[in-house]
Amino acid sequence: MSLQQPDFGVLRKAQKGDERAFSLIVRAYQVPVYNYVLRLVGDRTLAEDLTQEVFLRVFQGLPRFSSRSKFTTWLFQVTKNRVLDELRASERRPRAVVALEDVPPLEVVDAPMERLEAIDAVWRAVEALNVDLKMALLLRDVVGLSYTEIADSLEITLATVKWRIYKAREDVQVALAREGITFGAEETAPPRVETAS
Repeated sequence: MSLQQPDFGVLRKAQKGDERAFSLIVRAYQVPVYNYVLRLVGDRTLAEDLTQEVFLRVFQGLPRFSSRSKFTTWLFQVTKNRVLDELRASERRPRAVVALEDVPPLEVVDAPMERLEAIDAVWRAVEALNVDLKMALLLRDVVGLSYTEIADSLEITLATVKWRIYKAREDVQVALAREGITFGAEETAPPRVETAS
């Protein structure tokens, strides 16, 4: 699943300040941008605000956007920079203490309880990743960008992208294993050892 690039004509009109064309771009990309930001910052209200700020920056920078790179690459580069600015600023601000019981869980409708617990465990493991690993993993597995697009968006080498995604998946898998959760693997009993009597 990869994000489609905007229609060239719509993009050109938006670059010339056409608000209707820009609104088409916003509608096409606001959900992937919001979901990415939400998983990075963990706060719905903040994610909404940051998503709006990202699209404001995109609107302001669109006249200077060069078609040498993919639009989605540039969009997530702008998103990454805005999120990193916010994360740095939040480190300097005093933190409010919130009880885990007060955080609304991610809801999945009509899923068995065990599945819900497993999904929740996956997101907790992803949330525990450092921001570099988390950004690469989310761009790949949630947004659907290619490895090359991720490298361009995060402004890192392709090898670094591959390593970060590998490491992130490995760390998530280890965290899940600690909780006794496995995906895709049939649970098998250990082989019986026959002893001579």
